[in-house]
Amino acid sequence: MTGADFDMEQQGECLMLRPTGNWTVLEMGDLADRLGHAVKGHTQCRVDLAKLGRIDTAGMLILLRASGGHRDFKGADRDDVRSLVALVGDALEEEEGKLVPSNPLRNFFERFGRQVVTLASDGFAMQVFSGQLLTAAARTLVHPRRLRPTALVAVMQDAGINALPIVFIMTFFIGAVIALVGTNLLTSLGVEVFTVQLVGVAILREFGVVITAILLAGRSASAFAAQIGSMRMNQEIDAMQVMSIDRFDALVIPRVLAAILMMPLLTFFADIGGILGGMLVSWITIDINPIFFVQRTLETVSVTHFWIGMSKAPFLAIVIAASGCRQGLLVEGDVQSLGRRVTSAVVQSIFMIIMFDAVFAVIFMVLDL
Repeated sequence: MTGADFDMEQQGECLMLRPTGNWTVLEMGDLADRLGHAVKGHTQCRVDLAKLGRIDTAGMLILLRASGGHRDFKGADRDDVRSLVALVGDALEEEEGKLVPSNPLRNFFERFGRQVVTLASDGFAMQVFSGQLLTAAARTLVHPRRLRPTALVAVMQDAGINALPIVFIMTFFIGAVIALVGTNLLTSLGVEVFTVQLVGVAILREFGVVITAILLAGRSASAFAAQIGSMRMNQEIDAMQVMSIDRFDALVIPRVLAAILMMPLLTFFADIGGILGGMLVSWITIDINPIFFVQRTLETVSVTHFWIGMSKAPFLAIVIAASGCRQGLLVEGDVQSLGRRVTSAVVQSIFMIIMFDAVFAVIFMVLDL
């Protein structure tokens, strides 16, 4: 076979193109320019492949552009030609579709509609996961031997005990900020002593459990998603299914149960840290003795606030652990998917923490607590 070339023949209103030789990237030379000038001004061009030798994707791209994107080539009964026509033709149509100018308003509503559909499908998938989680939890409750204590203790150590220092330090500074802001405001009103109540109610009722939950979401939900997602990428979960090991029993239940058990402990330490931070600032700024601070807290801050905060902890723990595990199970086979799911786990966890905290606030307000 010779180098890439072509013959042209006018057949009525249609131009017949007959490629000859090998249409490969190494043998085409200036073929693309010559063919472009030859078919310029012709709206209809048919292609006869009877004398065509070898061809690659570059040659097929030139043929398709010369024919105006028409794929009905004469003599295209070779397997390599058919596969190249499908491959290059689809890519060419996709490229041309991207170049077509679009209506910005139409694009806005299209993106909005896609987001609504994605949100609805994600909500449905979340309900399915919740049902599977409840089923697995009931199965474990009926048959406690299904629980894996080694995995449970390991997750409690990692997500709970190891998180105590950062939770304590974070809420310590939160309590200090609350006391500082309260001191500046209440001193101007001459009632700076109420800083004690402000710190106690704010930490015990809201900030202790919410800050703990947000830290747990950033630290543990992302870890759960990354751990399970890496197992998905390495096909370890597929291997577990082959060995008839339930993925919820092995991966989800230990993490959810560990979060439920450790969240109240973390919240308790957060409450202590927040009150200590508020006490230190009150001592430095308005000279409230620590002993007086503790006595006034016990006298004026009802223990109901403490139990309200603690009652939120198990629910928020379930939300955080379930979100991390669910996103980890949705990881596909690439690293980008892992990164997206880890990010989604943290974002969804924090969003649901704030949402559920608002729901609890309304419920307790209706109950006059």
